[in-house]
Amino acid sequence: MSSLLDRAVVTLLPAVPKPVVRRLSSRYIAGSELEDARRVVTRLKAKGKLATVDVLGEEITSAEEAAAITRAYLDVLDMLDADGLDANVSVKLTGLGLMLDPALARENLKSIAARGTFVRIDMEDSSTTDATLELYRSLLAEGYENLGVVLQAALRRTVEDARSLAGANVRLCKGIYVEPPELAYRGFEEIRDSYLRTLDVLLDGGCYIGVATHDEHLVERGIAAVRERGLDPSAYELQMLLGVRPDLADRIVADGHRLRVYVPFGRQWYEYSLRRLQENPKIAGYVAGDLGRSLLRRR
Repeated sequence: MSSLLDRAVVTLLPAVPKPVVRRLSSRYIAGSELEDARRVVTRLKAKGKLATVDVLGEEITSAEEAAAITRAYLDVLDMLDADGLDANVSVKLTGLGLMLDPALARENLKSIAARGTFVRIDMEDSSTTDATLELYRSLLAEGYENLGVVLQAALRRTVEDARSLAGANVRLCKGIYVEPPELAYRGFEEIRDSYLRTLDVLLDGGCYIGVATHDEHLVERGIAAVRERGLDPSAYELQMLLGVRPDLADRIVADGHRLRVYVPFGRQWYEYSLRRLQENPKIAGYVAGDLGRSLLRRR
């Protein structure tokens, strides 16, 4: 029943006035400007949480737009350095020009990675998986050791991809993209099973893992897996989206684990809000629940 309600919320989203969507998404997006990201990352630091900053705007159509996204990331890195914030950045290769010219995306990524701060290369839909892994491995071989990548448990190929990433820094998430059944698992338990199998492969391969999930079962299993291997808390982290399950995030930190929060910001907040909620109806359900509780408190 809850999944039906979540999807109903998603269906109605495009009809919701833009100011209302902004209010709904304010917990999940830092804001439009760099100063908004600074404020949120600083607040997270005060609560013992780490951050990774994402500049919104992967839907670009020109090299000039890709250059603008790249400059925005360099501004983020300047801000983090100036404020002494223990945070890094997450980039989408399509925002750096992957679909226009892989060489363009490569050069833009290199300019960001050259600053020395850790850079997470996000994984997008399955049409970009090979290109993303290829570029990651290529730059790693060139000496850009401050790069990490993402694997999505929903994809059927992911366990094998994990076997090829021994020693890498990997964020493991379920995946939010709607993919053909021949490429991706659809069942809830199937995806969970793939997540746990992939996690075991990565941990046994000596990877630094970002256990990225809001699924409490997977959080518990992930923590159990690192404890079974006797890993120090500095050898892994858990990751969550800004504003999603803050109660769980607080418990993770209180239990002594590193917790990194994904902090998106940028002027394309509206497009991101609609896409993120449409791709992940569960989050839409969280948003609707938050709104309902807020309205009840005002009565």
